[in-house]
Amino acid sequence: MKGRYLVFGATGGIGGALCRRLKKAGSDPVLIARDRGRLEKMAHGLGVASYSVDCRDWERVESLVADLAAEEDPIEGVAVCIGSLLIKPAHLTRQEDFEATIENNLSVAFGILRAVVKPMMKAGGSVVLVSSAAARIGIPNHEAIAAAKAGVIGLTLSAAATYARRGIRVNCVAPGLTETPMTEKLTANESGRRGAEALHPIGRLGQPRDVARAIAWLLDRQQSWVTGQTIGVDGGLGVALSGRSA
Repeated sequence: MKGRYLVFGATGGIGGALCRRLKKAGSDPVLIARDRGRLEKMAHGLGVASYSVDCRDWERVESLVADLAAEEDPIEGVAVCIGSLLIKPAHLTRQEDFEATIENNLSVAFGILRAVVKPMMKAGGSVVLVSSAAARIGIPNHEAIAAAKAGVIGLTLSAAATYARRGIRVNCVAPGLTETPMTEKLTANESGRRGAEALHPIGRLGQPRDVARAIAWLLDRQQSWVTGQTIGVDGGLGVALSGRSA
């Protein structure tokens, strides 16, 4: 799996695992994230390039992508591993919290996809977005994040249809509860952790490497006939809860 891959959200749990996996496979991951300190430390350890940017700023993202696309090596693929988590029922969710959830999950994904497909139209490539199992099944108190992540799935479907003739594949992964710094508050409590594990038929929470493997598979040009798909990497969570609601 050779080539240059842009990983947005590289300092997160899933993004970091993906960068390490790509590097080990002989690829050239380009690390992009907002936290400059963590980003530079990680990039130094892997011996790769990194760029600090707030991906909520579409203009800065587009400028960065244009600069990277102007370099000699083409962009083989792009992974958007950026997001946030809000667990509250709708009646307790403030407007500003809802808007931030939409911005950090759906708007960021849209802005990055908008920027990267322009240079990728020349030679094709792959884009992988990250949704959530909560977008496809009913989980209590997930209204805001479910709405945002369902939007990511819709974005995946439409973009896959739009850019297929340009040789650009757009796919998505929908993880269950995965142990990352973002979910630490949910997994640190022993009783809460046991309850969450019980929801997953496989009996454990996800690890960043579980999701990273699926993203790397979708990024690989060998999957040239796979586009418009949302792959559940959720330990059976989606199947379990769908069955209960039937």
